[in-house]
Amino acid sequence: MKKLIFRNIFKDITLFFVITSLSLTLIVWVIQAVNYLDFVSEDGHSFKVYFMYSLLSLPKIFSKLMLFVFFISVFFTISKYEENNEILIFWNYGIKKSEFINKIIVFSFIYFLISIILSFIIVPKTQDLARSYIRDSNIEYFPSLIKTKHFNDTVSNLTIFVEDKTNDGVIKNIFIKENFNDNRSQIISAREGLLAKKNDLFYLILFDGKIINLDVRNTNIIQFEKTEFNLSRFTTKSTVFPKIQETNSIKLIECLNSFFNNKEGFFETLFVCDKSSINPVFQEMYKRLIIPLYIIVVGFIASCLVIKSKSQFESTKFKSIIFILGFIFVIYSEGSINIISFDNLNKSIIALAPFCLAVSGYLFFISSKKLKFL
Repeated sequence: MKKLIFRNIFKDITLFFVITSLSLTLIVWVIQAVNYLDFVSEDGHSFKVYFMYSLLSLPKIFSKLMLFVFFISVFFTISKYEENNEILIFWNYGIKKSEFINKIIVFSFIYFLISIILSFIIVPKTQDLARSYIRDSNIEYFPSLIKTKHFNDTVSNLTIFVEDKTNDGVIKNIFIKENFNDNRSQIISAREGLLAKKNDLFYLILFDGKIINLDVRNTNIIQFEKTEFNLSRFTTKSTVFPKIQETNSIKLIECLNSFFNNKEGFFETLFVCDKSSINPVFQEMYKRLIIPLYIIVVGFIASCLVIKSKSQFESTKFKSIIFILGFIFVIYSEGSINIISFDNLNKSIIALAPFCLAVSGYLFFISSKKLKFL
C-alpha cells in the first residue's frame, strides 16, 4: 500500500510540474519571441532564421524555470493533501514523516538528473545551434536596414544613411561608409537610388553620385552616373562570436584542465583559454553542474511541510516560512553564479553556504529521533 501511495504522490507532483513548467515556458518564450522581432528589423535576417533562433531557446527557458517549478510542485501538492485531509491517510497507513521526506528527496534526484542533462548537454548544444543559424545565414531583409534620417550601423563595417524614401521605393540623398580591415575606407554618396534583388542578392542601385576612397596615403574621388553596391556580402554584428554559455561543456572542462596544468588553449580559435577567461568558465561550469543540486535542496525544504499538520497551531505561518525559505534558495541559486569565484575562496564559501545549511538541516533531521514528527 505504501508503494501505491508514494506512486500517486510522485504522479501528482509530476503532473503539476509538467503543466506548470510547460505553461510558464510557453509564456516566457512568447515574450522573448516578441522581443526577437527587433532583431528582424535591426539586423535584416529573415523571419525564418529568427523563429528558429527563438525556438531553440526553449530548452534554456525550461532549464531556468525548472528549479522554481519543482519547488512549487512539491509545495502545492503537499498543501493540497493537507487541505483535503488526505495526508492523514499516509500516517494511518504507517508512513512516518521522516520516511515521507526521504522519499521526496529520492524523487528529487530524478529531476536533478534531468536538470544536469539539460544544463550540461542540451542547452549549450541548442544555444550554439541557434547562434549558427544567424552566423551561417545571409541578411535577407535589407529593406529594414534602409531607415530615413537614421545612421544605421547594424551591419558590420557598414554605415548607411538616407534622407528620404518615397512610396514607390526611391531613396533620396544616400550616404554609405564602408570600413576595410587594412585601414582603408570608402564613402559613397548619391542623389537617389533603388533597392533591387538579383539572383537572390540585394543591391543598392545608385544614381548621380561619387565614390571617395580613403587610405593613410591618399584620397581618390570617382564620379558616377550609375553604380551598384552589393549588400548581400555583409553580415550583422550579432553574428560575431558565440558566448561561453554556448560552448560545449567538454571544451570548458578542457579549459579548466589546461589551466591546472599550466597550459594555454583555444576553443576553435574563438577565445583564449587563459587566466583572464578562467573565472567566467569556472562560473559557467558551476551553473551547469552545481546549480541543479538546488533541486534536491528545495525538494527537502518543501517536503518539510509535513512536519506540522493542518490541526497544529500556527501551521499557516509555518507554511509561509517554508515557502519564503524555498523561494530565497531559488533566488540565491541564480545570484550565487556571480558570487562564486575561482580565485577567491571566501566568495566561493559564501556561494556554497546554502548547501551547507541544507545538509546540516537534514542531518539534524535524521539524527533527532526524539522529535515529535518522527
